[in-house]
Amino acid sequence: MRINVWDLPTRVFHWTLACAVAGSLVTALLGGNLMEWHGRLGLLILGLLVFRLVWGVIGSTYARFSSFIPTPRSLVDYLAGRWTGLGHSPLGALSVFALLALVLWQASTGLFSNDDIAFDGPLAVLIDKSLSDQLTGLHRQGLWIIVGLVSLHVGAVVFYVVVRGNDLLRPMIRGWKESSRDAPLKRAPAWALAVAVGVAVLVAWMAAGGLLSPPPPPPPQAIPAW
Repeated sequence: MRINVWDLPTRVFHWTLACAVAGSLVTALLGGNLMEWHGRLGLLILGLLVFRLVWGVIGSTYARFSSFIPTPRSLVDYLAGRWTGLGHSPLGALSVFALLALVLWQASTGLFSNDDIAFDGPLAVLIDKSLSDQLTGLHRQGLWIIVGLVSLHVGAVVFYVVVRGNDLLRPMIRGWKESSRDAPLKRAPAWALAVAVGVAVLVAWMAAGGLLSPPPPPPPQAIPAW
């Protein structure tokens, strides 16, 4: 039977985050004028992550972290072939938590980073230059860790599709999968989605410097006395 697993907000989050991370990697590697877009994508990523953290608490059944937090027993059952759950598998859950934590760290350090040329993170003015430089170094190192984790994640999906015959992509596109279990999805109420979106927008606005005082206007240009 068809079981609804991934609700629409979770699916939109997943694919939007995938595109935003890919765009941020490309703009970071190319640099130049694209750094402005890198900063915008970073704010989008931060907002998406905040949405997912809230949705993981008040969202629908399989979006909640409580439904797929891996335990030693679930990992053993999964490796022994006894795991029969829906949603993220225990190993998949570990990958999800690792990616969320790393991308959140990456987006957070980017808020305070600089490129020593023309780009500064929106909150870089809150710390001194030496600390900003340290966070910039960590931010750059994290890029390659993300590339490695994303590659591992994609490789695992391909392995499951080709070797195991378990298509993980289609359920994340259409929302449902075939299962012999009768475990219907309990959708979250509309207020939960409104809260998650609202908190995400608020945090992204503050991260963009929404609470900072506007910079002073430039001094008027002197008119030459000719």
